[in-house]
Amino acid sequence: MNEEWDDEELKATVEAYVEMQRDERLGQPFIKKHYYKRLAEVFGRGEKAYEYRMQNISYVLALMGRSWVTGLKPARNIEAAIAAKIEKFLWETQGQKATPVAAFKIAVRDELKQKNPVIPRGNPKPKSRRVTVTQFRRNAPVAAWVLQQAEGTCECCEKAAPFKNVDGLPHLELHYMRQLVDGGQDVISNAVALCPNCHREIHHGASAHALVAWLYDNVGRLIPE
Repeated sequence: MNEEWDDEELKATVEAYVEMQRDERLGQPFIKKHYYKRLAEVFGRGEKAYEYRMQNISYVLALMGRSWVTGLKPARNIEAAIAAKIEKFLWETQGQKATPVAAFKIAVRDELKQKNPVIPRGNPKPKSRRVTVTQFRRNAPVAAWVLQQAEGTCECCEKAAPFKNVDGLPHLELHYMRQLVDGGQDVISNAVALCPNCHREIHHGASAHALVAWLYDNVGRLIPE
């Protein structure tokens, strides 16, 4: 068969991944190998190839700051062009729109591997493009209540907020344990107050799953969705 992944096969793999992720969030049992087998029967590729590709999907989700399926550890061996398609299909599958980030982050990653980089010329007049994104209307009382309960202390690392904002308040950021884009509720049982460092780590860090588990174990009001 053709070694290249066409859009039909790639999109079908993304849809299978999203289906598994949905089952995981609902606490419904699923078997990954059944999905690999189903895809292999349709497209003629070995089952292991779909496991690897789904690990690539986990990597793209991590770059997007999103959660990924337990047991499908992010695999970085993916080209920027394929990552861009995966990100596009992820948003399409969920009926959402957002500014793409994966391809750019992979391009930066690859540039960082250069041992003797030349000073780039850059672009004095960067081009712009119009992008339609999906935004959620957030509940201000929920955000305020969670931030007040934190009393200036990050609920993850349990350290004081690193600085005060322009309003003279400790700077903590609201984080939804299950993101709104993934169907999370805008309620206090799904929200925590985090310092900027922990907030970035829980979105993009290698230990994101461990941090999520720790928060559920240690912040009493949180209820898994």
